[in-house]
Amino acid sequence: MPNRNYSRDAMILLAEDDENDVVLFRRALEQAGIPNPVEVVRNGEEAIAYLKGEGKFSDRAKFPLPALLLLDLNMPRVDGFQVLKWIRSRPELDALRVIVLTVSRDIYNVTRAYRYGANSFFVKSLDSQTFIQLVEAIRGYWLSAGLAPHISPPNGPVIGEDRGTPSP
Repeated sequence: MPNRNYSRDAMILLAEDDENDVVLFRRALEQAGIPNPVEVVRNGEEAIAYLKGEGKFSDRAKFPLPALLLLDLNMPRVDGFQVLKWIRSRPELDALRVIVLTVSRDIYNVTRAYRYGANSFFVKSLDSQTFIQLVEAIRGYWLSAGLAPHISPPNGPVIGEDRGTPSP
């Protein structure tokens, strides 16, 4: 199957417990002209339930696997590190692109996130212009220029699969 870039329809999963950051992120998407749909989960347990397709997230037509996960580290119940470790332990999700988006500049957290399998690490800014630039950088590389891996949900179609091209 050939690699392909994700389109503007590629879904972004935002794992963020701070409502102000969610509003800031949505506003930055709008101001940057990024039309990608965004689903928000408020804690690590919800992030895992979403990715498993369990509970209220069981309808994959309504809650598709994301093309990209933006993951806060400091969340209630299950933190971002635990979510990241869980994702990388799942063969069907181990290629999911995960960007850590947090307030921490602590080198220990940066190193730990990369060791657990983060694809990138960004520090959030409360300055709206800086946040817009961050969102534009995410779109520019992770949603436009970078080639996306294929992610297969259990017993489901491959996410990002080009159905018109047969597998090799």
